[in-house]
Amino acid sequence: MENEKTKITVYIIAYNEAEKIGPAIKSVAWADEIVVADSYSQDATADIATSLGARVVQIPFKGFGDLRNRAMAACTHEWIFSLDSDERCTSEVQREILEIVRLPGALDAYYIPRKNFFMGKWIKHSGFFPDYRQPQLFRKGVIEFNLDPVHEAYIVHSGKGTGYLKNAISQIPYKDFEELLHKANRYSTLGAQKLEEKGKKGSMAAALLHGAWAFIHLFFLKQGYVDGWPGFVIALGNFEGTFYKYAKLAEKQRGWKYNRHTMGG
Repeated sequence: MENEKTKITVYIIAYNEAEKIGPAIKSVAWADEIVVADSYSQDATADIATSLGARVVQIPFKGFGDLRNRAMAACTHEWIFSLDSDERCTSEVQREILEIVRLPGALDAYYIPRKNFFMGKWIKHSGFFPDYRQPQLFRKGVIEFNLDPVHEAYIVHSGKGTGYLKNAISQIPYKDFEELLHKANRYSTLGAQKLEEKGKKGSMAAALLHGAWAFIHLFFLKQGYVDGWPGFVIALGNFEGTFYKYAKLAEKQRGWKYNRHTMGG
């Protein structure tokens, strides 16, 4: 009989991801449990997830840190594999994960590299490979996120250190330019909120300087130019997201938004 400690829960966070949630779930159909942490999607995300055997947990969105903490709390097995709706688990990663969780001397948390596909090609530079984010394979209770609305920091509660998988999952960060712009808009709004909570001041000069550095960092220092036009678009999107993050902060702090009193209405 299989030891309970070798069982794995996969959690997937989602909001209006009807196009992506199905392939994401199917890529981890081998897991013992799949939990979709949905923030009351207005499309068919929840219905699709349920039809594929996932357990849907509705969590009001109060930031990605809170969302991930509550998603992990809904997982019932000792090992947790975190997958986003735009990510796909490969068969190589599946085999490596199953080997790791059965090892008597396994560490408590592991980073997993990601390969990104954009504009018809695999991105090899631009900071998009190996593109580690937070540990994605870990024992329950080991990872804790802070309550930042976006780009959430985390704590690893383990004295064993963290490991790295050799094989990579795949990711489709933007299905098209429209989604790139949508994400830049959404994340810049959340980023402005995060800056304000940290007591930062916004200005158009700061927006331009930080945006320019974001472009330079990806396109030149991370060799985005080697990826050609996709590398340029990724760097430009990073410029826009960063620029508008600081611009939106300045807008809020200086009261630039229109209201009925603005023009004597």
